[in-house]
Amino acid sequence: MTDDKDKQWTVLESEYLIRRPWLTARRDRVRLPNGVENNEYYVLEYPDWVNVIALTEDGKFIMERQYRHGLRWTGYEICAGVCEEGETPLESAQRELHEETGFGGGEWTHLMTISPNASSVNNQCHCFVARGVKRMSAPHQEATEDISVHFLTVDEVRSLLLHNEIKQALMLAPLWRYFAEHHLW
Repeated sequence: MTDDKDKQWTVLESEYLIRRPWLTARRDRVRLPNGVENNEYYVLEYPDWVNVIALTEDGKFIMERQYRHGLRWTGYEICAGVCEEGETPLESAQRELHEETGFGGGEWTHLMTISPNASSVNNQCHCFVARGVKRMSAPHQEATEDISVHFLTVDEVRSLLLHNEIKQALMLAPLWRYFAEHHLW
């Protein structure tokens, strides 16, 4: 194995181009280890994200269906959201599941941590599995969230995966891993 530092770039200068609640972009001037300088390298800054593969007490997957404006597409997803300041990833995941679906409790395990795009985004996505969750309350969705909650069987989720009906890569990776680890193919 090699040391990660051997390929690290030197940041010579940074400038923020925009700082908004849901979009922060900076331009870095960097020097690569071979001496080459890149005067325009762009990085999007985000807080860490979380997502949850949630299974009810009777083994149903809690899936959400919502519109995604970037693709102008409506589809199925697992619960996901942002890590709020002062929360651990697990606390954020538990809060998001409760807010978006009204479900909570159960047994939680960390499945994996992945990068949304290691080339140009500075955050990570922490993926959890929550087994045996139950309804705790009605969902408490934000005004900008229009989410419908669905309870799908293993066969129904497998069909979504095999027919390219889940588009979000950050949700596909943990679902594929979960299905592989539990021999659900």
